[in-house]
Amino acid sequence: MRIRKQLERVPGHKVANHRIDRWWWLVLAVIVIVLLLAITQPDPYWRVIRFVSDGVLVTIGITISAFLLTLFIGLITALGRLSNNSFLRWLTTIYVEVARGIPLLVQLLFWYFAFPSIIQSFGRLIHFEPFERYLANPFLMAILGLTFCYSAYMSEIYRAGIQSIPKGQNEAARSLGMTKSQAMRHIILPQAIRVVLPPVGNEFISLLKDSSLVSVVSVADMTRRGREFMAANFIPVETWMMIALLYLVMTLIAARVVAWIEQKIQTEER
Repeated sequence: MRIRKQLERVPGHKVANHRIDRWWWLVLAVIVIVLLLAITQPDPYWRVIRFVSDGVLVTIGITISAFLLTLFIGLITALGRLSNNSFLRWLTTIYVEVARGIPLLVQLLFWYFAFPSIIQSFGRLIHFEPFERYLANPFLMAILGLTFCYSAYMSEIYRAGIQSIPKGQNEAARSLGMTKSQAMRHIILPQAIRVVLPPVGNEFISLLKDSSLVSVVSVADMTRRGREFMAANFIPVETWMMIALLYLVMTLIAARVVAWIEQKIQTEER
């Protein structure tokens, strides 16, 4: 231990940190609880797991798809809000304020029920048959609704991260002959991404939990499958206890992965 501390005082010397994140023990504990319930009381706990297993995959698929789109659209929106173009800045600001001002559940209901009706009405107006017969795909509408809402929040995270970088960084890049876009891409954004990583990770966890709302728009995610199992077997306590534990496992694992990425980036910066 003394040798390690002495090495850490040496300028430029890096000491690898191989300690395991202690919070992984909480993840392991929850997994053990799930396994014990499934093994000791297969009826109903193992039945619940088997019934909602396809819903788990749907939940993960929707969360990852929406999050990847959110990262991209959120960045574009943030750059729009920081743009010198007043119209682009006004347009992106309106989008952010509208998306953040309407509850996510209402947005999901709009995209699934109202948006197809708008497309059909437009199709009848222009006499375009594919639009007239348009029917909403629950999976795609769920991703669209989550992306539309969370991109607004993500854009504010990006914007705060970009604005946290000292202006001298941009001025130095411009003095070296870089254009504004080159300075943003090569100098500002790499530093901003390190700053926004913790809140971005929190947004992923929030998105994972809020994905349960897509069950109201006919998406067979884990929550909807849990409702179907409960309706067929009339055992609400056991059903929702297992659903809650499965969500907890996923969110805890996501939190630990985010923490590992943060620690790795901080280690590389030293």
